[in-house]
Amino acid sequence: MRIRVVNPNTTAAMTAVIDECARAVAGPGTVVEAVTSTMGPASIESHYDEALAVPGLLAEIARGEAEGVDGYVIACFGDPGLYAARELARGPVIGIAEAAMHAATHLGRGFSVVTTLARTVGQAVDLAERYGMQRFCRGVHATDIPVLELDDPKVRAVIADTCRAAVAADDSDAIVLGCAGMADLCDYLTEETGVPIIDGVAAATLSVQSLVTLGLRKSGRGEFATPPPKPHTGPLTPFTPNGPTP
Repeated sequence: MRIRVVNPNTTAAMTAVIDECARAVAGPGTVVEAVTSTMGPASIESHYDEALAVPGLLAEIARGEAEGVDGYVIACFGDPGLYAARELARGPVIGIAEAAMHAATHLGRGFSVVTTLARTVGQAVDLAERYGMQRFCRGVHATDIPVLELDDPKVRAVIADTCRAAVAADDSDAIVLGCAGMADLCDYLTEETGVPIIDGVAAATLSVQSLVTLGLRKSGRGEFATPPPKPHTGPLTPFTPNGPTP
């Protein structure tokens, strides 16, 4: 089984963190391939960033389809391009916010999301509503740490403080980490907070692995069927009805 984990931003150092966390949970016989988008923003912290990250993400999905990849993880908490990616792929495509929120509901009555910049709080709230998680998501809390500064060891204490404050304010039973760049902090934050800490990269990797193991693939009918053919112009010319040219 081959699972491709796509980092939709262009920062290779973040992909390395994502790769390590995804590989750590993959079962025997599962090959995890973490890839960095070749076009788009260095980090995704706004609707603008998210929109510009989608073409690069779709190019990686199309390349994976040509190479026989079995399933995909979108390793950004905004789950950018998730539905478009499902149109292109034959196998399952799971976003890390989607997977983490669902996993959190198995561990308690409610969860909080701890994310990066305050400007992304509304997007996390919207995702909880999209996935039917409003009744479980008790709050979204920002650390105000930019994505590209998450690898600084000094910010770990700030993230831990925000997690503890979220648990106290929301009376939550678990914390969902709101950025793929936080994926390697689970053990540390669990020890600091005493509640389950859910990393969406690991949760989504296992979700894809489970679906493929069950022999389940994307439905090819209706909304997620291959997009209908039509011309594309300008920089989007290579994006054919069957997905971008790898």
